[in-house]
Amino acid sequence: MTGPEKDTNTRRALQALEHGDPSVRLRAALAVGTAPDPRFVDTLVERCAIEPEFSVREMLTWALIRHPPALTVPKLTDQLRSERAQARSQALHTLSKIGDRRAWPAMTRALLTDPDDEVARSAWRAAVVLVPPADEPELAEVLATQLGRGPRDTRLSLSRALVALGAVLTPTLRVALTDPDPQVRAHAIATERLARDPDAGVGFSIEEAKRVVALGAIGERG
Repeated sequence: MTGPEKDTNTRRALQALEHGDPSVRLRAALAVGTAPDPRFVDTLVERCAIEPEFSVREMLTWALIRHPPALTVPKLTDQLRSERAQARSQALHTLSKIGDRRAWPAMTRALLTDPDDEVARSAWRAAVVLVPPADEPELAEVLATQLGRGPRDTRLSLSRALVALGAVLTPTLRVALTDPDPQVRAHAIATERLARDPDAGVGFSIEEAKRVVALGAIGERG
């Protein structure tokens, strides 16, 4: 392919990423990922921040993963400071897929406690992938501050992130099991059960854990 022809195809692909038809955008993201080019990275990252269709966002993430982390990770970590929640959430999601620990320093406490549930959930998933072993206990402590937060899906995401940390979770969870807030205790109980039986996620029930708290089972634990 000649230089001018390649440039024309690049311009067409970039324009297609902004097309009004989501099926066109999906095909464009697939094409960009199939033939990675550094010139695509900025547009892919920018499009992730505003793309309304889930399937297209997933293809944009795949396309970014196909590019060298040295190019994508700095651009994505810049997005973590965006005022747009979707920009933060999608950048975190993509970083978790890339798995490059050079992104770890950008995983701030502010992101892990972000008031937007989708951003926080993405941060939890990314953090457990990126965290160096030496920082796992501190991460567990920060994540534990979010116990009792949000609806079922949010709580399940947090529990799964905590369980993914393995044995370092035990001391933190032990403290949470005696927290004065019954919501925190119930979430800690559910997380403890999930750690014992990872397949229990399908039947994950905060309501059941709340009943355990109400019946005083925590006190029986000694």
